Amino acid sequence: MDIPKVKNLVEDLIVEIGEDPKREGLLSTPERVAKAYEFLTKGYKQEICDVLNSAIFNEKYDEMVLVKNIDFYSLCEHHMLPFYGKVHVAYIPDGKIVGLSKIPRIVEVFSRRLQVQERMTQQIADTLDEYLQPRGVAVVSEAFHMCMMMRGVEKQNSSATTSAMHGVFKEDARTRMEFLDLISHRNL
Repeated sequence: MDIPKVKNLVEDLIVEIGEDPKREGLLSTPERVAKAYEFLTKGYKQEICDVLNSAIFNEKYDEMVLVKNIDFYSLCEHHMLPFYGKVHVAYIPDGKIVGLSKIPRIVEVFSRRLQVQERMTQQIADTLDEYLQPRGVAVVSEAFHMCMMMRGVEKQNSSATTSAMHGVFKEDARTRMEFLDLISHRNL
């Protein structure tokens, strides 16, 4: 990201809003905003193969692996306002497992881009499907969208849930229900 260029754009935006970018409280705002967006969109600079970093292992385990309540923060591509929530990810291995810490890292890669919740959910599922070739993958994302809360319909308590199911999670209702039941239970 070209920080000086983004700083200039933010300064222009401040002027267009009707503020004075030379006012004491706004003097450092353009640089802070540029650095914030650099961080909030760092997923564009990350590659899944680097994130996985040789953390895929051969293992004969064939039961569900579930990592739930993964916090995420993203930016809606329609308004560039935040949406945030939790992602629940499960897969049933077919000879390969991934280090558990890599699942939240995959979520982070896709959430740190301009996004829509539906695509982010699908990208997480597709990535695990591609790299592990498991018997199935299930991802559910639950989020609050500031574009719905702060503007537009202004509904503060509405949330959105999206899902992506592959393999046995899509084909077998019992497996899908087991996953949905497990994610509905409270944390430890």
